[in-house]
Order: sequence, then C-alpha cells, then structure tokens
Amino acid sequence: MEDSSVLIWGTLLGGLGIGYFIYGRRQKKPVSFFTGISLFAIPYFIDDVILLIAVALVLMILPFVVKL
Repeated sequence: MEDSSVLIWGTLLGGLGIGYFIYGRRQKKPVSFFTGISLFAIPYFIDDVILLIAVALVLMILPFVVKL
C-alpha cells in the first residue's frame, strides 16, 4: 500500500463490512452476509482509491436491490 488513503478507506470499509456480516448472519440474510465478507476483503485486492470506493458503493447498495 503506497497511499495512506487506501489504508484509511480500507479500515472504514472493514468496519462497515463487519456490520453487514453480523447483520446478515443474525438475520439469516445471505446477501448481507456475503456483502460484509466482500467489504472487508476488497481493500486487500484493490489499490486504487477511486476504484475501491466505487466497488464498495456498489456492494453496499446490493443488499437493498437484491432480495432473497
């Protein structure tokens, strides 16, 4: 990680991801559960800040769009 903003965004997204993960596990909602896992995993794979934020926004909207 060259940029400190990726580290800050990764920490923020990790916190949100854990929230989605716990909510999905307790409410038995698989879309929220896997969104949470994805949110705290994507900062390890994406180094560009703009792309990281864009992917995270799409993932955060996903549980509201997909109803299982």
